[in-house]
Amino acid sequence: MKKAILGFILFVLVIAVYSFWTDFGLVKRLIGYNVPETTDPSIAKPDIDDEEDGLGFLNVPEGFRISIVAKGLDSPRVIVFDSNNRMLVSETKAGRVTMLEDKDKNGTFENKSTLIENLISPHGLAFFVEGRTTYLYIAETHQVARYAYDDNTGTLIEKIGANIATLPKDGGHFTRTILFGPNWRDRDLVKGTFPIGGFYSNDKLYISVGSSCNVCIETTWKRAAILESDPQGTFTGEFAGGLRNSVFFTFHPDTHEIWATDMGRDELGDNLPPDEVNIVKVAGPEHKFGARRFGWPFCYGNKIKDETFKPEKIERTDIPTDCSQTDAPVIELPAHSAPLGLAFINSDKWSSQWKNDLLVAYHGSWNRTEPTGYKIVRFKVDENGKVSETSDFITGWLSQNKKKTYGRPVDLKFGPDGALYISDDAGGIIYKLEPK
Repeated sequence: MKKAILGFILFVLVIAVYSFWTDFGLVKRLIGYNVPETTDPSIAKPDIDDEEDGLGFLNVPEGFRISIVAKGLDSPRVIVFDSNNRMLVSETKAGRVTMLEDKDKNGTFENKSTLIENLISPHGLAFFVEGRTTYLYIAETHQVARYAYDDNTGTLIEKIGANIATLPKDGGHFTRTILFGPNWRDRDLVKGTFPIGGFYSNDKLYISVGSSCNVCIETTWKRAAILESDPQGTFTGEFAGGLRNSVFFTFHPDTHEIWATDMGRDELGDNLPPDEVNIVKVAGPEHKFGARRFGWPFCYGNKIKDETFKPEKIERTDIPTDCSQTDAPVIELPAHSAPLGLAFINSDKWSSQWKNDLLVAYHGSWNRTEPTGYKIVRFKVDENGKVSETSDFITGWLSQNKKKTYGRPVDLKFGPDGALYISDDAGGIIYKLEPK
């Protein structure tokens, strides 16, 4: 018996060591993991104009140049700028927020320092000014905390943040993204909150929290949703649900409504379901749940029923199984593109013909037979989401034979200088795209 137990333990150890040594390649193949090998972009063939950065592998719009303004980062994700044009970047895997500074004003953020570390998967970053105090909000997996921030020195006045929103920490989809925006509520959500409560605050903090699973019925309304809070954290409510994993969202420059990317579920084949861009509007009196529903887990795409998901028991009464009671996306994207960052073109330095066009970063598929994504796409859309034109904007991160990738775009942010900044969590790079 002891020999059998020892033999089994040895077998498990051998499998564990082999899996670790091969980067869990066998496990990845069994679950359909198919991400091309990430290769250092510096070895890609450059063209004459981009020899310094070795970026000739990237195809950018005519009349633009792209450069690397920061590198050597650990899986950079969200980008924000403070009032003195310092760039803050969340390095989610490393558990820290890094500050990048261009002190000599040469266009490269050569000064890098750690603003705060030992966090739990920090992702979303946002600034908010309250009275004379500037606060930096950091979204970790389990909470959103705010820290008093010194704009002059670019340092945190307090090292321990005040928790203003408690979030679910178990399960998958661990990133949380935050943005401040307008308050769309015109009625009380919770009895007794007005005038003391925060639902009538002019400013709202919106928080995206992905699902804990591929497809399931969540036990909490704080999952697969965009939440809302006031800046002080006196409450947390549900703004919209049925959003499987809206990792990034932004606000339309004219309507100021939330536009959010959303990742569809896996295991329905290479071409289903579509990924999405949604206009996440406030619920009206006709929405009986107090929040709009965007389909997941029972529906996808244009209100199509997911016939493969048939749970034996449905305990929650606030999740419609009737797809006609859900909101359809305004843009359907190719399945498994993994859309992340999105931004409306609002820079005066760019062509006026592109004003308010939407850019979406396709992080790239992980479980598709033939990889797709790994690029940035431009959509000409009106304020209602009607698309009149779609075109690739930046390509080349995925090699032509689709066997290698030179990076994976994540966040898209226009900086104070009017340039577009792009984080790449596979290459550890921040790119800058600007007109020549």
